[in-house]
Amino acid sequence: MRITNKIMQHNNLSNINTNKIYQDKLSTQMSTQKKINRPSDDPVVAIRALRLRSNVTEVTQYYSKNIPDARSWLSVTEGALDNLSKVVTSMIEQCTKGANGDLKTTDRQIILEQLKALGDEVYATGDADYAGRYIFTGYRTDTSLSFHEEQTLNYKITEQLDKSAIDSVTKVDMGQLKDINSSNFNDTATGMDQISERDISSVEVHRIRLAYDNCSDYDNGGDLQIQFTDSTKNPPALFDTVWSQANGVIKVMHSYDKPYEAAAADADAVIYVPETGEILLGENRFKELMSTSDNEGTKESEAEIRITYEKSSWQKGDLRPEHYFACTSYPEDADPIEYNDTYLGNDPERQKIEYDVGFNQTIQVNSTADECFQHGIGREVDDIVSAMQDVLDLEGVKTNLEKLLKSVEPGSNDEKILKNQVEAVDKALTLAKDKEQRLFEGGITAFQGYLDDADLSITNCGTRSSKLDLIENRMQNQKTTFETLKSENEDIDITEVAIQLSSAELTYEAALMASGKVMQTSLLNFI
Repeated sequence: MRITNKIMQHNNLSNINTNKIYQDKLSTQMSTQKKINRPSDDPVVAIRALRLRSNVTEVTQYYSKNIPDARSWLSVTEGALDNLSKVVTSMIEQCTKGANGDLKTTDRQIILEQLKALGDEVYATGDADYAGRYIFTGYRTDTSLSFHEEQTLNYKITEQLDKSAIDSVTKVDMGQLKDINSSNFNDTATGMDQISERDISSVEVHRIRLAYDNCSDYDNGGDLQIQFTDSTKNPPALFDTVWSQANGVIKVMHSYDKPYEAAAADADAVIYVPETGEILLGENRFKELMSTSDNEGTKESEAEIRITYEKSSWQKGDLRPEHYFACTSYPEDADPIEYNDTYLGNDPERQKIEYDVGFNQTIQVNSTADECFQHGIGREVDDIVSAMQDVLDLEGVKTNLEKLLKSVEPGSNDEKILKNQVEAVDKALTLAKDKEQRLFEGGITAFQGYLDDADLSITNCGTRSSKLDLIENRMQNQKTTFETLKSENEDIDITEVAIQLSSAELTYEAALMASGKVMQTSLLNFI
């Protein structure tokens, strides 16, 4: 085959262009520091790059965003629980002081004020939030744990209890003692002049203390029910026994109707006191509820006692029932809203908030209110405060009567009346102080139980934090590994490419020189 100058020129130009393309490729790699500029450059590298980039993005999301968010949530939760633990510990200390039978009036007043402040602080702590979301309210992060102001909103609440919720309460009948003053101590029309220690008595009755006081009084009807399983039946039917107003078992009595005395006198009594949120039980009714037991061979809880009642008046600091119970709210001009209906089934759904912190790995970041901020804390404080207030009031009455006794004429009828009243106050004080001391002693045990719950929640929170630390370390290692693999797959070796580019430039310049000499020769040179 004859090679002409024209063929040589075309070949040289083609090779120069190929060299220039290679030089451009190396120059692009140097500027982008990537092996390929488009998928067609190397499909294998491109496919591997997409996968590795996806992995790096996922790991970065876990390591740089999800894990820090989860840690922040756990940190806020742990801080709130730690504060709760300190508050409950202070309550135990106050109860220990109050259990001393030789307290002075000033000591009682100090303990009273501190207990009130501590009780308010407990539920204020439960309203802790993270980034505007309440941390103890499950999925309802936009709803506070407690009411922030007085409100009227009707709720129908079903509490799920067992026989451990039944305790005993002592009621001291003081008659009209607290109403005695310098102007009416000898009043015959009201019977003040007839008061003596015989009028003072105390009774002890069994009770179930509901989560709330000041509940609906059902004067206009309603749906107050107690349901439980009669274990004496074979087989027992779940919640087959119903006590209610409708069937005449439950009787509504107000505080001024002496419900405690009525419950103590009637073995079959079931008395609901709306002001205090208590259900008082006669001896037979108490034994009937205490006989309930759970069958371990079934999913159902046969020992459960369900109490359904209503409440519509809420004070600042009251806990919202939707965070604790199966309940229904009835807002004005709106449809009823059902909350936690699964609680009444065999598989209740608990509102756990979980973060994705790794490949197919989640971690729970929240603690729910029913684990630690329980109604019993505030109710226990209310009982103790009420008992202390009775003692303080009686001590004030006694001080006033003793002053009056010094001012009346010796041997007069007024002196006799005042002495009888002082004896009555002394007896009432003895009974009230005994009740107060027992409540303090019981409070130590009760608050210790709540402290254990708080400590358990702190432990669980700490365990989750430790687990998160391990996951974070693993994600950090995975992030480093995937970024290294991604770099090895996509990034160039700058030194190698720089050498290749320098070589390509020299080759290109040499090719230009050689082509220049070839181009100078034409067919005319051979003629």
